[in-house]
Amino acid sequence: MPEQRTSLPTIWNMSFGFLGIQFGWGLQMANMSAIYEYLGAKADQIPMLWLAAPLTGLLVQPIIGHLSDHTWSPTLGRRRPYFLVGAILSSLALIAMPNSSTLWMAAGLLWILDASINISMEPFRAFISDLLPQRERTRGFAMQSFFIGVGAVLASAMPWMLTNWFGVGASAPGTIPMTVRLSFYIGSAAFFGAVLYTILTTKEHPPADMEEFRRQKANSKGIASTVREIAQAVKEMPETMRQLALVQICTWLGLFCMWLYFPVAVARNVFGAPDANSPLYQQGVEWAGVCFGAYSAVCFAFAFFLPPLAKKRGRKMTHAMCLLAGAAGLVSVAVITRPALLLLSMTGVGIAWASTLSMPYSMLAGALPPGKTGVYMGIFNFFIVIPEIIASLGFGWVMNHVLDNNRLAAVVAGGVFMALAALLVARVKDPGEAAA
Repeated sequence: MPEQRTSLPTIWNMSFGFLGIQFGWGLQMANMSAIYEYLGAKADQIPMLWLAAPLTGLLVQPIIGHLSDHTWSPTLGRRRPYFLVGAILSSLALIAMPNSSTLWMAAGLLWILDASINISMEPFRAFISDLLPQRERTRGFAMQSFFIGVGAVLASAMPWMLTNWFGVGASAPGTIPMTVRLSFYIGSAAFFGAVLYTILTTKEHPPADMEEFRRQKANSKGIASTVREIAQAVKEMPETMRQLALVQICTWLGLFCMWLYFPVAVARNVFGAPDANSPLYQQGVEWAGVCFGAYSAVCFAFAFFLPPLAKKRGRKMTHAMCLLAGAAGLVSVAVITRPALLLLSMTGVGIAWASTLSMPYSMLAGALPPGKTGVYMGIFNFFIVIPEIIASLGFGWVMNHVLDNNRLAAVVAGGVFMALAALLVARVKDPGEAAA
């Protein structure tokens, strides 16, 4: 008798919260570099100002993962309490961000925003592993990719839509545009509403052995115990996770180069804006938001093809091919002078993005020991935030001394990193390949 599959509406409900989470990330990725430049930042200062994001993830995600592994509430379950707290804090931070009056106020609010988003986001990865069997996790993570894509499309293109569809007028030169302010307010409502939907529609299973769970929880109390357990988990990291680490580091170096410099590169190199006070600058940044929306649209469309493609070609081969598509997309930006052609470049990036949001997690989930999914998913994000920290601390020097502050060259460098990640996928052992 064939095993019963989890229904599509059930997977939809448990993943829907990522729509709101990605709305928050999408607004940040498409607008923060421009917000910094509106407030007076120079090109070589931007990486350091982004440092809040990776540092926050490095500290928050493993701790939240560990805590959620040892949480059980009869009302909200294991992961959902963190969804709710993170959603409330993120929504408030999104309202405050576009009202920043100084550069360091914006940087401080970014720190708060990232900490809040991480509180909601990290347990969502473990949530899928908790509720779905191994054979269905690729479907679950692909559904998350779908909602990440939808949320990012709406968030990235929102300022452009407010200008061109709803007639929101231009703001005074050199100030944060009203379209950006309204986009962040809309994002605040979307974040909270989407996460609340998942909380209300998806129930969690209590631990199979409640007495053993309570014993483990009692033994894990205190900061020292938390740090000790996280350190032990790092020491005992599964081989598959170690191999995926190098893939993730190169992938996210490439993505971070794009997020840091693509919007301002489009404004200056494609639209020809001489500085942030030019009307061409706002037009370029808004079009870059549309481009980010385009790669996110490709992401949610391509997410439907990932499970059958992974089943036919294997998860490793699928991921490598997708990363190569992303590398080609970023490198091609160097030869594009017409804004519309950037949408073709973003097609490759969208394919890579869809795979990055699902394939590594699907490969990892089958290699993790039971009961430690949350902490290991948090630790796995070290290999996202470490390259971001490296870029934040070191890429300003590279921009000054190697790339001559050429924002377009930084985007191309991101494509080179992504191609290297594709080559490193061949080293990964995927213990659950047959179940993909």
